Amino acid sequence: MSEPATSPPAASDAPRWGARVAGGGHVRKRPLRTVPLRTVLWRQREYLLLSVPCIAFFAVFHYAPMYGVIIAFKDFGFGDTLASAPWIGLRWFEEFLSSMYLWRVLRNTVVLSLLTLIVGFPIPIIFALVVNEIAGTGFRRVVQTVSYMPHFISTVIVVGILYQVLSVQHGYVNQVRAALGLEKIFFLLEPRYFRAMYVTSEVWQGFGWGSIIYLAAMSAINPELYEAAHIDGALRRQQMWHVTLPGIRPTIVILLIFTVGNLMNVGFEKIVLLYNPAVYEVADVVQTYVYRRGIQEFQWSFAAAVGLFNSVINFTLLLAANAVSRRLNQASLW
Repeated sequence: MSEPATSPPAASDAPRWGARVAGGGHVRKRPLRTVPLRTVLWRQREYLLLSVPCIAFFAVFHYAPMYGVIIAFKDFGFGDTLASAPWIGLRWFEEFLSSMYLWRVLRNTVVLSLLTLIVGFPIPIIFALVVNEIAGTGFRRVVQTVSYMPHFISTVIVVGILYQVLSVQHGYVNQVRAALGLEKIFFLLEPRYFRAMYVTSEVWQGFGWGSIIYLAAMSAINPELYEAAHIDGALRRQQMWHVTLPGIRPTIVILLIFTVGNLMNVGFEKIVLLYNPAVYEVADVVQTYVYRRGIQEFQWSFAAAVGLFNSVINFTLLLAANAVSRRLNQASLW
């Protein structure tokens, strides 16, 4: 009597590659197939073509001019070329590090940047959370549009608004103080008010624009997470804290790394338009010091050396912030 034919094992019953089988052995792993680079480039040809203008822009306007950094190590003057200017090594760096204004400009740069970071970085996040909770779509668009508008106002106009509001003769604030019988305040000549003016105007001008990225990150959060939290009895505030914020945390970390990496750069145009010799003690930063020495006094090599020094510090801060973030939050630029 013949034995009944046995059907072949189903695909689900077959041992998987690399799985343990009876007897303690392993199925031989299937070797990985390597795709030639030419094939990968051909498959991504549309995206590569789209990236060509961006690459060309950075190559022409960012990387090619870096050759001019060598004037930081030369005595470059009128009639000189990059090749003919005499080489003087680290002389300009030594002059800057021994300057009587070194600690003043470094202190003011760090203080203004830290104040802007501490005050200005959380506000776009808070504003984005509030806008995300607005129920009416039309009203939400109006709020977003109004908050974006200051970003497109010229820095000159913003400074003009500050002069119009805070000036002694015709400023609205001093007119109100005079009507109340109070003494007028020279806001633009008092060092104690300069940092508040600068940070407030920076936050007002940028918080709406900065919230765009956070709102985009919130729109990518899975709605099922909110539904599950609602079923579990979480209120809107609790959903915001336990769903929305964790969902945008990688975005917050990345933007914080970028901000820390740009810590030594402050709003040069606004400071130049706002400051005067009476407030140099709290308003003079690295960029304005370079402007006076490099542009007004025609010491281009000195200005290049200070700018290179500033860029090295920014790059070091970027690397440090990225390393700390990768260790603590498992989120980083690379």
